[in-house]
Amino acid sequence: MLGSPQKEFSLYWNSFLESELGKIYQAIPWVGFCKSLKIRDNRKGRSTLFPPQGKLALMFLKSYTGFSDRKLIENINGNLQHQMFCGIFLGPEKLVDFKIVSRIRTQLSAKLKIPECQAIFARSWKPYIDQPNVLLEDATCYESYIRYPTNVKLLWESVDWMYSQMKLTCKYLKIRTPRTKYLEQKDRYLSYSRKRRKSHKQTRVRTRSLLYLLDKLIAIQDQIDKEYEGEMNFPKRYYIRRKVIKKVLIRQNEMFTLKSVSVPDRIVSIAKSYIRPIVRGKEVKKVEFGAKTNMIQAGGINFIEHIDFNAFNEGPRLINSIRCGRSLLGKITHISADAIYATNANRKYCTSQNIITNFKRKGRAGKHEDQRQIIASELSKERATRMEGSFGTEKQHYSLDKIKARTKLIEILWIFFGVHTANAVRIAKRMAQEDRQNRAA
Repeated sequence: MLGSPQKEFSLYWNSFLESELGKIYQAIPWVGFCKSLKIRDNRKGRSTLFPPQGKLALMFLKSYTGFSDRKLIENINGNLQHQMFCGIFLGPEKLVDFKIVSRIRTQLSAKLKIPECQAIFARSWKPYIDQPNVLLEDATCYESYIRYPTNVKLLWESVDWMYSQMKLTCKYLKIRTPRTKYLEQKDRYLSYSRKRRKSHKQTRVRTRSLLYLLDKLIAIQDQIDKEYEGEMNFPKRYYIRRKVIKKVLIRQNEMFTLKSVSVPDRIVSIAKSYIRPIVRGKEVKKVEFGAKTNMIQAGGINFIEHIDFNAFNEGPRLINSIRCGRSLLGKITHISADAIYATNANRKYCTSQNIITNFKRKGRAGKHEDQRQIIASELSKERATRMEGSFGTEKQHYSLDKIKARTKLIEILWIFFGVHTANAVRIAKRMAQEDRQNRAA
């Protein structure tokens, strides 16, 4: 028989701390993390269900489990350990509104400051990072969950949206809908999309027709908006989408007339206009669509040095990466990076700072060339196996394979929690191992 409620709770709590999720809970510096995001309880009005720490825990739990928002809430309802991790106790009650996860995610995304938060993690985790003076660096792309963007698909989505808005506007104003070739083009597009192989000529024909129709629909909608200016009150997102579609028309016209594969600031999705094509040059995926991230790693723990949805050259970022590593972990004596980072400016900086690299030697060999080659080989092997392996682990097991976010800030938040949930799991294992060694001693 159990005793008092306090004793019963302590038994459950101790059991939770001994579990894998409880060890991850102990590895996360909650107090400093909450302060860096400036999350506080509401002083006025109704108190929130999740405390400030619980909101952060909910994001870690989502990355750790890989569940959808709906399934995550269902598991919290039936799993006491998940409730303890989030700092709540539901008892006989149940959470019904699964959209609370999305609202919390939106709230946190506006407050996230990656450098400040990572400094808190690094300060807490540094005792468990072996060789913090050895820095590994590489870039990766965390892809967004979008359909593969072809020009015809993008133009058709723009045409379909503009036509639906035109119909809704005319219905609201009780005016006659202008005549267009939309239905005819819809049949032709569906016939084109069902073909397994599309010839270059067929693609050109479809592109030309859709460009003409999109231009006509935009002109019609602009005329309606001008004539009935005071009678319509569109939401803000309508004007944002209209602006994106006009930009799509301009860029697609440039590509069609100039027959150019690449144009600056190219849009690949009208729903996520911030995404750009990232040319990676891989055999399997030559182009990826998502956030390009320059990462640094020390002792198997990854930190985000720079993240951007526009393509950038990661080579010149080595000096910034060394400075970032110093601010997080202290003195840096060794660095391992890909061949793209081996620029003359980076070599000169590393030499001036007495930092040993894995870059191929330029010029005559020195006195200790054999030792230099051994160190460079070990550094290259560590980066190619440990660091690139960690990217695969994050993408496969921590919800970073295809990011199902809808805005730019939420996508950055999603990547941040995915990366640091993987770090927390690694740190938790090291803390548990150290605890076992202390007990054995």
